[in-house]
Amino acid sequence: MPVPIRRLCVALTLCCALIAGTTACGGGKSGTRQSRSADVTAQAATPSPSTSAQKQKFAKTRFVLNAGLAAGATYEWIVKPWKAGKFNKGAHGRKTALVKAGLAGVFTYNRLKAAQKNAQGDPALAKALAPLSAGIAALKGLPAKLRKGDQNAAGSFDDVINKVKDAGKQAGAPVKNQVPSTSQLAKGQ
Repeated sequence: MPVPIRRLCVALTLCCALIAGTTACGGGKSGTRQSRSADVTAQAATPSPSTSAQKQKFAKTRFVLNAGLAAGATYEWIVKPWKAGKFNKGAHGRKTALVKAGLAGVFTYNRLKAAQKNAQGDPALAKALAPLSAGIAALKGLPAKLRKGDQNAAGSFDDVINKVKDAGKQAGAPVKNQVPSTSQLAKGQ
C-alpha cells in the first residue's frame, strides 16, 4: 500500500527533529534532555499559519487553476465536438464524443464548484462570482443531457465558462484554458 508523500515528509521531519533534539542536548541531566527534545518536537510538528495576504494570493491562484481546467475540459471535449457536429445523430464517433463530453461535464462542474469555493478567499473574486452561482449550479444536470445528445447543453457550458472567465478577468485573475489529462478527466478531479 503506497504511502502519500505528505505523510512521509511529516514523519521524516519529526524523526530528524527528535534525533537533532536528543543529540544537541549532550550534557546535563536526562530530565532536561527530554524536555528539550519535547520542545523541539512540538515546534517541528506545529504548522505555521499563512498570513491573510498569502491566503488570498493562494485562493486566487487556486481559482485560476480550477477555472482554467474547467475551461480547458469544456472547450476540448464539449465545445469543439459540438461545433464540429460530433453530437449529431449518425455522426462518426458520436458515442465516444458523447461519453467524453459527459465526463468533461462532470469534471467541469466539479472544478467550477472548487473554483467558486476558492474565490471565497478573495473579496474581489467572491464579489465577481456571486452572480454566477446559479449558473454554475445549473450545470449539475447538464452532463446527463450531453450523454442523451441535447445540443443546447454544450452551449450552456460554453456560456457559463465564458462568464466565469470574464468575472476572473475583472477581479484581476485572468483564466486561460488548461486541458486536463484523460486520467484527470476520468477521476473527475
